[in-house]
Amino acid sequence: MGFLFPPETDKWLGALRIGLGLQVAVYALFLRSDWHYLFASTGRGLVSRKLGEAITSFDSPLIPKLGWLVALGGYAHIGEDAVLSIAWACLLCTGLLLFLGLFSRPAAIIAWFLHLCAAESGGLFAYGADSFMTTGLFYLMLSPLPDRYSFDHWLLKVELRDPQLLGFWRRVLQVQMCFVYFIGGLAKCLGNGWWDGSNLWRSLTRPPFNLISPDILVRFKYALPILGISICLLELGYPFFIWIRKTRLFWLVCILAMHAVIGLAMGMYLFALVMIVLNLAAFGIGMSRERPVTAEVAVGRSTAKRTGISGRSALGASPLRG
Repeated sequence: MGFLFPPETDKWLGALRIGLGLQVAVYALFLRSDWHYLFASTGRGLVSRKLGEAITSFDSPLIPKLGWLVALGGYAHIGEDAVLSIAWACLLCTGLLLFLGLFSRPAAIIAWFLHLCAAESGGLFAYGADSFMTTGLFYLMLSPLPDRYSFDHWLLKVELRDPQLLGFWRRVLQVQMCFVYFIGGLAKCLGNGWWDGSNLWRSLTRPPFNLISPDILVRFKYALPILGISICLLELGYPFFIWIRKTRLFWLVCILAMHAVIGLAMGMYLFALVMIVLNLAAFGIGMSRERPVTAEVAVGRSTAKRTGISGRSALGASPLRG
């Protein structure tokens, strides 16, 4: 119980909300010119949306899809193009609302639903960034929103939640990240492509990720095996060394640097951003604090009293147990 419900402040939740809000907004802006081209039906899109939705339906017919929204729009005599435009505008607005912390809970739910619809309807074009965005938004909409850094708290004086409940949802996110990196690292170690650097070579020379000139890669070809082995060891060691206080900062900085390099070297900016946000929320923000959580909770309660909020609404009524 102590592991599952550690007392936490809401700093990590504020970082997760702001980061995912920025992620959703940037995602919508990146797809603005191609939104209809990617999600239009047969004859008007790059690949028919119905094909992607049919493939998704093999997994489960209950997975949300943009086709549901188009069908609902048909009952209201709203055309497909209008429905897709409304969906894109709503996705952008929910990202901005999450970034500001306005109507945080409804915005998180709608952002999760719309992004899941887009990711599943365009499953042929989806990749890791979409999966991690859906995961992050799922945890965000279930977490004890709002946080103290949101406009919901400042303007509406919405109560903050129990610190042990905050700790539970952060722990769930932490365990998820550990599984992700360990399974990814283990899969990389099973083949020889990461040990000899050939997988890195193929990744960096395959369009549209070939931003680095092949001449530069050939010049530094002896560094590719070292980088490949380092990535394997970094991911395999993540679930072990990220929990140790003395190694946490080093491992976190290495992971963040790895994703930043992936984003810059391969143009995978959305993937890099969402992984940086999830890592900072899980193990970065507030994990290396000098004073204990009880001190921060006391400060939060005293601040709440000065602003007219009761001690109970500052960080919940449940007492902290050492």
